[in-house]
Amino acid sequence: MEIIVYRKGSTEVETEFGRDDLPELLADESNVVWVDLMGETPEHIEEAKDVLLNVFGFHYLTVEDCIEVRHQPKIEAFDKYLYLIVHGIKPDETSPTNFATKELDAYLGSNFVVTFHVQRFRSIKTVKQRLRTSTFACQRGAAYLLHHILDELVDLYMPIVDDFDSAINQLEDRVFEMRRASHTVLGDVMDVRRAVARLRRISARQLEVLYRLSHGEFPQIPNEILPFYRDVHDHLVRISDLAEGYRDLVNSLFDIHFSVIATKTNDVMKTLAVLSAIVLPLSLIAGIYGMNFENMPELKSGNGYFYTLIGMAILAIGLLFYFWRKGWIFQDDAEFEFKSEDQSDNDPDKT
Repeated sequence: MEIIVYRKGSTEVETEFGRDDLPELLADESNVVWVDLMGETPEHIEEAKDVLLNVFGFHYLTVEDCIEVRHQPKIEAFDKYLYLIVHGIKPDETSPTNFATKELDAYLGSNFVVTFHVQRFRSIKTVKQRLRTSTFACQRGAAYLLHHILDELVDLYMPIVDDFDSAINQLEDRVFEMRRASHTVLGDVMDVRRAVARLRRISARQLEVLYRLSHGEFPQIPNEILPFYRDVHDHLVRISDLAEGYRDLVNSLFDIHFSVIATKTNDVMKTLAVLSAIVLPLSLIAGIYGMNFENMPELKSGNGYFYTLIGMAILAIGLLFYFWRKGWIFQDDAEFEFKSEDQSDNDPDKT
């Protein structure tokens, strides 16, 4: 447990306090008290429960939710305080294929902020470092201090969100470059899809929390502090909008993936059909002259065998040339695009 206290008019915060000092510190309404509780060990959890229940007197149901770390973002209002749950990212574990978050529980009163977290938060560490060099965040009260924590927490989402954009673009290139069906590519698309779905779900829940905090619903947040919460809300709106767009892009990747596979399959079937169309008349000729009849044209000819092979070769080449002119074979994407542009230039409707 770490206690940070700002006394009105002071140029620096004080930190050398223990549990027994809290009642006196909280009794002075001019103080701003931040109690940061950790839950890394069973001893820390027991200490946190004692402080939350016996010192602050928070509702026992909120304390149960606070200790349990499997809740979605939410906010609950009480007469003298607010209880809220938000989620921060795990920078070391989060990637476009695995969006991992950790829970931060917070209480906001008239002159205090209480935070509880099982895992360490970079945003909380950053705010503590700033408070040791400047008391500005505490001078405006506990509500502004909580805003400062939430602002840092939300800002850490942006680098991860930018990584999603890059990962989706790379997946698009991999899908278009596929030569055949790839379970690896499909698996990566599924991983990104799950990560985007979690990002969208978490950001949407937190968006509701920030909306309520930023629109004057709670007396614990003064009107002059509301614009700062609205700024955090706007940042989260951008993240939520990007998550929604990423969801549509990833879903479209599935359609593109299966379309590419279908196109490749159609190319194979077209090639087999062309080969069959060429082999069929050759097989017909060979089948006719393979019949065991005595009286057949050119059957006794000395050069009939060679004439037949030459005729079959001419027929095969002729069919290949015909299929090529039709654009059924030997047509790459660049040639098709070139022809399409030529046709569009000669289109009288566009002149």
